[in-house]
Amino acid sequence: MRDLSLHILDLAQNSVRAEATVVSLSVLAGEDGMLTILIEDDGCGMSEELLARVQSPFSTTRTTRKVGLGIPMMAENCRLAGGDLSIRSTLGKGTCLTATMNTASIDCLPLGDLAGTVTALVSANPDKPDFTLCCRSPKGEMQFDTREIRLALQGVPLNEPEIIAWMLESLQEEIQPIFGGVIL
Repeated sequence: MRDLSLHILDLAQNSVRAEATVVSLSVLAGEDGMLTILIEDDGCGMSEELLARVQSPFSTTRTTRKVGLGIPMMAENCRLAGGDLSIRSTLGKGTCLTATMNTASIDCLPLGDLAGTVTALVSANPDKPDFTLCCRSPKGEMQFDTREIRLALQGVPLNEPEIIAWMLESLQEEIQPIFGGVIL
């Protein structure tokens, strides 16, 4: 993967496949240069057996292929950038993936198009799940929640072209001042 937003897209799709009703994404840059990415859902969760082997590229729940590279690739990118990846999961309750990395490391991937990633997730899944995004750095903080947008739109689908364009532009305007020059 070329950037972290593509990792987030891939890993959030796991939450969609797990039939989550809410997928919460957080991208947090600390004063110390450490970046933390959290992807949390209330989906079906994983058994202890699956959780123990989920970081292996030869483990997947998908029936269309025999390998699953999303989590192992993210874990390796975290380790290369002086961080780590951990996963907590409870069967029937959900999963939380935490990825950390040092943004000062030459091996830390750029953030990429986080606004485009979130917009793609929402437009590809307009009915469910709901998505939240929290971005925070020493430069500021922002929150995004599709539940609030649904209330304001009063039944207008989230994948209408005008809504997608508005969402992308709004997210870009809010994310740029928070991470611009920090990890972009």
